[in-house]
Amino acid sequence: MSTTNNFKTSAKDAQALLDSEKLTFAQRISRVQALQIVLVLAVIVAVFSIMSPDAFFSAFNLRSMAMNASIFIVLGVGVTFVIITAGIDLSIGSVLIFSSVISAMVMENLGASGWTTALIGLVAALVSGLAWGLINGLLIAKANVPAFIVTLGTMGAALGLSQVITGGIDLYQIPTEMVDTIGFGNIIAEVPNLVVIAAAVCVIGGILLHGTRFGLTTYAIGSNPEACRRVGIKVDRKLIMIYMISGITAGLAGWLSLAFFQQTAIGGNSMTPLTVIAGVVIGGTSLFGGIGTIFGSVIGLLIPVVLQSGFIIIGVESYWQGVVIGIFLIAAVYIDGLRRDRAAKGSGNKPKRRQVGGVDLGSTNKKGTQ
Repeated sequence: MSTTNNFKTSAKDAQALLDSEKLTFAQRISRVQALQIVLVLAVIVAVFSIMSPDAFFSAFNLRSMAMNASIFIVLGVGVTFVIITAGIDLSIGSVLIFSSVISAMVMENLGASGWTTALIGLVAALVSGLAWGLINGLLIAKANVPAFIVTLGTMGAALGLSQVITGGIDLYQIPTEMVDTIGFGNIIAEVPNLVVIAAAVCVIGGILLHGTRFGLTTYAIGSNPEACRRVGIKVDRKLIMIYMISGITAGLAGWLSLAFFQQTAIGGNSMTPLTVIAGVVIGGTSLFGGIGTIFGSVIGLLIPVVLQSGFIIIGVESYWQGVVIGIFLIAAVYIDGLRRDRAAKGSGNKPKRRQVGGVDLGSTNKKGTQ
């Protein structure tokens, strides 16, 4: 009888904790300050359009920017889930490469022709990404190794295995049907299929994050994992599932990358983790957990793509994109930390020590906590 009562109490507490995370879409947008990010993006677009209106707003350039952003956005959906839990996934670029290598090898062995081969390659890419996500999740949740260390390790391992398997040489045997339809085909007019797939992933991710109990649990874990454990939420299981989602999106991105680049691009994704994580954080997802939206991540991920395109058009070296994104990232994290400390002070609580990926960063408050 006592056990039954405890279970009922725990279930009520868990529901109460999840209810506290229930916010409307508009409220979540307000929390991540995504509208401010929209304004930043609008200003960047306005500057480039004034400097070179004909080139920047040409159908070719708009289509190119949308396609370039698509793979980042697919990765960003999975990374948004991870960062909302105050985790980090540095392995996404290497998992993308590994998944594309496995997919390309499978398709090559099947003759590299036809939609059946392409779909089998898709399954191989998704399974590869899922496997790396599972490894990350198990090590983080069950072995209690910080996410920063785990995903740094799997970043090197996945890339190293890709190079061992291929000898460091890119694979090019990709079904023509896959390249023509997924990589460069349009669903209607000048709307690329690649963009439609990315939009579909965003919709699915948005529904899962904002409209399900799993999504509420994701926010709750990011806000207070210990409270989640005390009320009976299986935090470890949820974390494993979240890193598996990140792995699956990386696997899908690997398959899409094959269709777009027509090769595995083993050496071409060194900056992918930084770009995606920076875009998600710039879009309002807090590195300290508990706050974020898919919408904000999409807007944040458009910024590096627009910057790169704009710099090329006006004749500025595209390497400056990394400089600007780095400044944006530092500013976004700093402002988020200050905002959280002010909120804590306003409620009469001490600012909490910050953790990102299991690594203690202390407090952004100058007095901090000792």
